[in-house]
Amino acid sequence: MKADGRPRSILDLTAMKAAGRRIAMLTCYDAAFARLLEAAEIDLLLVGDSLHQVLGGHETTLGATLDQMIYHAAAVHRGAPRTLLFVDLPFLTYQVSIEDAIRNAGRVLQESGAHGVKLEGGRPMAETVRALVDRGIPVMGHLGHTPQSVNALGGNRVQGRDADTAERLGADARALQESGACAIVLELIPAALAGRISEALTIPTIGIGAGPGCDGQVLVLHDMLGLNEAFSPKFLKRFGQLGESVRAASREFTREVREGKYPGAEHSFD
Repeated sequence: MKADGRPRSILDLTAMKAAGRRIAMLTCYDAAFARLLEAAEIDLLLVGDSLHQVLGGHETTLGATLDQMIYHAAAVHRGAPRTLLFVDLPFLTYQVSIEDAIRNAGRVLQESGAHGVKLEGGRPMAETVRALVDRGIPVMGHLGHTPQSVNALGGNRVQGRDADTAERLGADARALQESGACAIVLELIPAALAGRISEALTIPTIGIGAGPGCDGQVLVLHDMLGLNEAFSPKFLKRFGQLGESVRAASREFTREVREGKYPGAEHSFD
């Protein structure tokens, strides 16, 4: 681990869990924000396929492409070259065949500089996870509400409230660990269940809407900063109000341009 306690490699993630050190992860899509987050000593960065919603304005993540993910991941890596970086494999780039998964995950690491990939699903994806790990590609799992299955799940709904689903999620988490996953995101899961799953694993869990019992937490950067003001789920805490700051600055810029106050002599060249 680095002197500041941040992970230097994926091997440090399990050590952080064993030491009881909570893991902080944020999504990031560009070099400018990546530089700021690395300076803030964030533990992990995730280029999520949520970029299709946050940056593209789409309703779901399903239309994100592999080329999009690689482009944004490369930008984030350039902005934060010393921070561990994971990248979502988008819909249908890993579910069709193991060969597709290996090829596409390999492209992500080769072309972006990322350290690992994240994919959704439990036991049905265990063989794919093992194949990727066996070929030197670190994998982070994702259970609970899995956004690429939003249509099958009937929307953005908490998963694991009934005994059968809770048991399945526990079995899925064990299967991912046994297949070599280095961490698992738990999304929209009851806090007590997420806590039990976390305690049963040796690899860390990173929660979003899964309560305080996980080994770490992740939020979408734009949500956390208050830039996505229309999105306000129960689990979200806004640590900034940048939406209002952007509006205020833009209003001031517009006023000064219209009044001829900007640019002034100090902003002009002889």
